[in-house]
Amino acid sequence: MKFTKMHGLGNDYVYVNCFEEKIDNPPAVARFVSDRHFGIGSDGLIMINPSKTADFEMEMYNADGSQGIMCGNGVRCVGKYVYDHGIVDKDRRTITVETLGGIKTLDIQVEDGKAVMLTVDMGEAELTSKLPEKIVIDGTEQEFTGISVGNPHAVYFTEGIDDLDLEKIGPSYENHPRFQPARVNSEFIEVKSRDHIRMRVWERGSGETWACGTGATASAMAAILRGFTDDEVRVSLRGGDLLIHFDRESRHLFMTGPAKEVFHGSIDIPEEIYYDLSEK
Repeated sequence: MKFTKMHGLGNDYVYVNCFEEKIDNPPAVARFVSDRHFGIGSDGLIMINPSKTADFEMEMYNADGSQGIMCGNGVRCVGKYVYDHGIVDKDRRTITVETLGGIKTLDIQVEDGKAVMLTVDMGEAELTSKLPEKIVIDGTEQEFTGISVGNPHAVYFTEGIDDLDLEKIGPSYENHPRFQPARVNSEFIEVKSRDHIRMRVWERGSGETWACGTGATASAMAAILRGFTDDEVRVSLRGGDLLIHFDRESRHLFMTGPAKEVFHGSIDIPEEIYYDLSEK
């Protein structure tokens, strides 16, 4: 199987051009390639497919094999891949990508013939909780703001996010009964100023990642709704910064950030994984 390793601010996935490749058992393949010791190493698998409703389809699977709805960093990398590899004409600066979270429109900034920065219209956010809502996790009462941007997020405003042991506490947030059966992505936010927040994220199905585009978008929206920030927010993640803009007229959120190609290659998928269709 031919693949390309890409990342958006360290949120890394294995990308497969399914105009040329065929994957029969994506959940098992995702678990195999995501393994950082025995596979390629990634936060998951993203398949770039033909689409009947957009220019392309992004089909994504987390490191545990569960299917993802939408990934902001992932969709930027899809945009870079199809532009840099000539799947779209080089004079195109706008493309559409079908996801389970809806069709996303991407604007591409180009330097030296390569896509370097991409802006994604993330659409409207939905408030899915009280503003804020109290919750008890591991015996401690906290407050969160629930935001959906096609996938579910619970945003916690706190101090000292660098001191959080997310490997220890993350599963309790992800799997809390309040968020079943779908589980939830959890963002931990420090407000630094009216236009700047810092964020760590525990993603359902993947654990802590270096960046989460939908999480940054949801966190910025939560900060705006809570009155902590203005309508344009720089979100600093472990892997770098994203810029989130809230347009009050359209109610849409726009995310701008980089996408990088790391390397490409091919990997042999063991037959017991590739041809075991029991999980399809």
